[in-house]
Parts: sequence; C-alpha cells; structure tokens
Amino acid sequence: MDIDNVEPASTKREFLAVLVAGFGNGLLPLTSDHGDDPCPKALLPVANKPLIEYVLSWLEQSGITDVLLICPAIHHPALYHHIHSDVSSSPLRIDLQTYEETQESPAGTCELLRHFANRITEDFVVVPCDFIAPPDLPLSELLNKFRVECTLNDTLVTTCWLPAHTPEKNILSDEWGPSPSPPPIVWDKATSTLLHVDTPDDLDRNGEELELNMGLVSRFPRTKLSSSFIDSHVYICQKKLLPILQQQKKLESFREDFLPWLCKNQYKQTDLNGDGKANETLPHTIVSQSPALEHSTSIQTTSISVATEDQILATKDEDNAEPATDIAASPKPNKVSIVTHRSDAGQALRINTIYNFLEVNRHFLTSVSYALPTDPKNRSLIDQKAAISVDTIIGESTQVSEKTNIKKSVIGKHCVIGKFVKISGCVLLDHCMVEDGAKLDGCILGKSTKVGAKAELVRCISAAGFEVSSGDILKGEKLVISDWTADPKSEDESGGETTDDSDDSE
Repeated sequence: MDIDNVEPASTKREFLAVLVAGFGNGLLPLTSDHGDDPCPKALLPVANKPLIEYVLSWLEQSGITDVLLICPAIHHPALYHHIHSDVSSSPLRIDLQTYEETQESPAGTCELLRHFANRITEDFVVVPCDFIAPPDLPLSELLNKFRVECTLNDTLVTTCWLPAHTPEKNILSDEWGPSPSPPPIVWDKATSTLLHVDTPDDLDRNGEELELNMGLVSRFPRTKLSSSFIDSHVYICQKKLLPILQQQKKLESFREDFLPWLCKNQYKQTDLNGDGKANETLPHTIVSQSPALEHSTSIQTTSISVATEDQILATKDEDNAEPATDIAASPKPNKVSIVTHRSDAGQALRINTIYNFLEVNRHFLTSVSYALPTDPKNRSLIDQKAAISVDTIIGESTQVSEKTNIKKSVIGKHCVIGKFVKISGCVLLDHCMVEDGAKLDGCILGKSTKVGAKAELVRCISAAGFEVSSGDILKGEKLVISDWTADPKSEDESGGETTDDSDDSE
C-alpha cells in the first residue's frame, strides 16, 4: 500500500463539474461530419488549442477535481482519444459518458441532468464546453459567491452573466447567420437575485413589453432591467435541484425553460413543495421596453421601479440610492442568484456562433509575441522569403512557401501553404492546403479544406474536406458538401443550412 497516496476518510468532494459537449449546431459547417468522421465542437481549435482544454484548465484552477463529461455517442471515440492522449495534460478525473442524440434533435441540458442524476452525488457546476472565461473571472470567484448565498439565503442556483459583444460592422456575412440578441433580464442588486429572464416565447409574444408577476413587484420594489447581458451558461447548483428537475419533465433547456421557471417561483406565495410544485401566481404587471425607457432613469409601473442598465452604470452612488427593504433583504428560499461580470482583461464569449469563433481567435492574436514555431524542425518548413506578421500563429508541422504573405491569421497544424499566397484575417484548421497564388480574406476553413491555385475567397467558411476549384472567386458563402458520394465540383457550393443553436448543449 502506498500510504502517501491514501486520501483521508474525512475528505469529501464539494463540487462535481458537469461538462456538456454538444454538437455545436451554431458552428456549422465547421462541426459537420468529415465523411464518416464527426467534428466535435469540443475539439475545435481556438488559437490551435482545443476548446475543451480551456474549460478543463478553468475547472482545474478552481480546485475542482472531478468532471462528468457528457457527449453524443458518436463523439465518444474522438473525445476518449483526446482525453487519454498526450495532447491533454489535465490531471482532472474525467468520467466520460454518452447520450444517444442526433444533430437534428440534440438533447437539452435538463434532460441530460435527469438522465445522469445518479452520478451526481453533491452540489455541481454545469459548464458548456465552449466557454472561454477571461483571466479576471476565475471559477473560484463564482463558487465563493455560491457558498455565501447558500449560507445566507439557501440559494438553489448561481448564474453568471456577461456583457454582450457587438459584432464589428462589415465583419459578419449574411450567409453566416444572425448574431443572437441578448434576452431581457430583471434582477435585484441589493440581494443579487435574478428575478426574470425572457423565454423565446416571451420575446415572440411580447415584443417590446415585459410581463412581470405582481409577486415580484411587492417583494422587490426596486429592480434593474437590461438587454445587454448574455448568459455564460455556467450554473452552480445545489444537489436538491435534481429532484425538482425530475418532477418538471417537460422542461428541456436549462436557460430557455428551467431558469425562467425557477425565477418565477421565487416570488410565489409559497416555496416549492417537495413535489417540485408551487402555488398559483399573483396578477401580472406590464413594463414597457420602448425607446423611452432608454432615456429615463426609472419607470414607475404600479409599485415597481425599473432602471435600465445604461442609467444604472451612469449612477455614481447607486448602492446608497437604492432603499433596502425588509422583504428584499430576506429573499425566499430556492433563490436564483446572479453575478454580472464586466471584464477588463478581454471579452468573454461562448464559442457558439461562427462570428464568436472568429472573434475569439482574433483576440488571442493580440496577445501573441511570436509568429513562427521556435523549434528548428518546424521552423525549417517556413521559407525565409515568406512574410508573416507577428500577430499570426502558425501551427507545428505546417509548411509555408516563398513569397507568401500571411497577417492576422491562425494557421493550424500540418497545413501546406503554396507560393505567392495572400492570407489576411483568417482561421485555417488543421491539414488545410492552399495552392499557389490563392487569396483568402476573412475566411474560416474547416480541417482538410483544399483551395485551388489562384482561387479568391472573401469571408467564406468551409466544411471539413471541401475543395475549392482553381480560379474560383467566392464571397460570403458557406461551402458545404451535402453528399459525400458525389463529386464536390458538381455540388452547389453555396449551399448549406444554418441550424438554430439552443442553449444545449451547450
């Protein structure tokens, strides 16, 4: 027996990380299958490092030691190989579990938590595989917030919301799909209580109005309203949330279904019962989200005062300006707490859209201090007459030929770049080939993409294995192979479809 490695009997695991690695429908066609081989979202590289490695590192730094990693069954071989390879150096204990789902019908996070509830024996943290936290947002900060809230208010869930990022003009192509709009949220700053989140149905039904329960009005007379925050989809939960989920089997999406439902139950006349049910709600009041709201410091609707986030930030001494009430100071059990984090160390994004994938790669380029591989073997593959800017990352075993110009780009591993090629503001995944004289501007190429000689691509995105014919000129297109048995040249290269990216999985 190795006495040094025996854990004390009193040691108890405090948190389990539930890491959800879904299909990544919002990243199509990058996550489209490469023939018979899937392209898991969790393994998409950002700055030539798989997405999942950023998340595992974030978990490890918080002191968490155990991870329940849930993925579609078709992704199991690729993720298993990655976890047990030299590429992943994480010391975390990872329990890889699969769930039968399809890309057309992905499972919701609530469904996954119900299915794997027997493996969750303590409080847990739900984390999406596509979230890259900024350096000034350690997970330990959120865990500490949850610990305090649980002690004081029996908080059921702690959520983290981040400022929405506005895409730059002329960056997005219409064919890439629209950037999702942040949902309106209402919260009470004095108690850090999330009170209301619009569901997709609410947005479709209400348009420019919020329908708030009168229980919220009486319990929290001064609240804040904002449509400028996005959900990180990081949820720190008490274990007792699982029985509630088991009772609410109709709720599938944690963000779109379960979280709004929990918020409403905070200000019902009684707490959630043991069967996960609550009493009837009180009447509702309507709060306008019209443009007039943006130009006023507050809106008085019956007994509620709602201030916009812009006005809140402009208030120098807002904490002293908000009167604390006995009711607001003592929120009911089953509270949903909120952390709103504004980062000074870089934009925090979920990599769940094509634009976010490009933006995060571009962000990492601003912090690199080198352009070329440092080891002699890989460095020798890059011709001395190639012009490569310092804000570029070149992967290992990548060959770059003479008179080629590359700037502000991420070039993956094992790529072959020909002569007289111009690449600007692009992301090329592993094993891409760009032949002589080709020009790429603002493109994202899936792994093993081939671009023929003298082809010109502007703001295009390609599926893995796509081949662009020599001399082709394409702009703002998704390049998808719809039938792997057909000749790619005979396909409609501008085809492809954009699939809705729900919260899950995440």
